[in-house]
Amino acid sequence: MNRLFDKLAIMLICMVGFSMSENNAAPVAALLISVGASSLVQLFTGRTAAAVIIGVSAAMCGVLPVSFCALPLMLYDALWEKKWWLTLPAAAVLFRGEELSSRQIILTAAGCLITIIIYMRVSRLEETVERLTELRDEVTEKNLRLASQNVSLAQAQYNEIHLATLKERNRIAREIHDNVGHMLTRSLLQSGALMIINKDDNLKEPLASLRDTLDNAMTSIRQSVHDLHDDSIDLKAVIEDSMSSVDKRFDVRLDYDMGENIPGNIKLCMIGIVKESLSNAVKHSSGDRISIMIREHPAFYQLAIDDNGSCGEIKETGIGLKNMEDRAASVGGRISFTPSKNGFKIFMSIPK
Repeated sequence: MNRLFDKLAIMLICMVGFSMSENNAAPVAALLISVGASSLVQLFTGRTAAAVIIGVSAAMCGVLPVSFCALPLMLYDALWEKKWWLTLPAAAVLFRGEELSSRQIILTAAGCLITIIIYMRVSRLEETVERLTELRDEVTEKNLRLASQNVSLAQAQYNEIHLATLKERNRIAREIHDNVGHMLTRSLLQSGALMIINKDDNLKEPLASLRDTLDNAMTSIRQSVHDLHDDSIDLKAVIEDSMSSVDKRFDVRLDYDMGENIPGNIKLCMIGIVKESLSNAVKHSSGDRISIMIREHPAFYQLAIDDNGSCGEIKETGIGLKNMEDRAASVGGRISFTPSKNGFKIFMSIPK
């Protein structure tokens, strides 16, 4: 847009030069040709066609001397094309100087000087705008990178807190099981022994009530310990830990997309099957790549394990595969094994 306004200003200078001609037809034709040529140069900026148009326009001054008055406009286009020397053919008009007045030549020369000043001003302005744009983009990129790093740090901090919480839950569950659980078990045995050796009928009912109370407390403690332990299992962390222990000849990859509220029995089932699958792959697979996919869908959980080792038909289900089937069945899921020349695939689906 700045160039357009500059061209309009330069065009006014050129029109003053054209208006000094005694002939009316030639200046009008030269003006129209100059405007058309400048428009084409603007259209083909940076291409060979733009340079050709400038050169032809400058050479035309030798044929139509009054076109020399449009030299400032040609020079402006040539400067933006970084080829100012394309306007040199316009000097041919000096050999036909009798067709131009000295005032027109002086005005055109002054117009060329003004054109150079305008070009320098606008080019510096555009360079400044370009530098500012680059600086803005650089700052934006750094801000995005910083935001991404902040998110990563926050996620890492959350993971550390989460793992610490899970470890503490696991410790509490273990303490309750080892201490309170054993004490309640001993109390149950003692109350049972007292009921056997008791001869007083008045104490039978209180002792039975005491045993029931202890039994209910034991059941409640056991359930709490299981709940704490199940919550303390980080499914993804356990899977990744199992992957890290696989033979280095395998490239093991995990595609994990599960929510947070996963039942403990589902976690244990998936962990058991993944560990069994990795163990079988290390022992029997001839491949070098294992992929594990664990996903949660609105209505079911999904587990798929692939290795690229060739495998023939399964003639008999081994202990490992039977254990996997039992684990899947224990949570109401279905599991299938698909051997092929391209590898061995395990697929399990567990409805919610």
